[in-house]
Amino acid sequence: MSDWVRVCDLDSLKPGELMDFDIDDKKILLVNIKNTIYATDRICTHAYADLSMGFLNEEEKSVTCPLHMSAFNLNDGRPLNLPAEEPLTVYKTKIDNNSVFILV
Repeated sequence: MSDWVRVCDLDSLKPGELMDFDIDDKKILLVNIKNTIYATDRICTHAYADLSMGFLNEEEKSVTCPLHMSAFNLNDGRPLNLPAEEPLTVYKTKIDNNSVFILV
């Protein structure tokens, strides 16, 4: 069963920021690009690296792994370059009363 989970206030996730959250056994990355919120798995699918320590490309809407430099599309989770070949899981987001929720 999927549930909407409140993760933070929108004010605490500034545009251009990456945030990490743990929800149950899931490690989640939240990204704010011009007040559009993206949520994906936080751990790179190539090697165990935390994408919240990575590099955001707002124009391409992607995050780059700090370990081996694989980039992932934030809309669909697909890797944009090697060495990663497996996509990230992407979670639906919504904003309600200045709170950010993700569907897990």
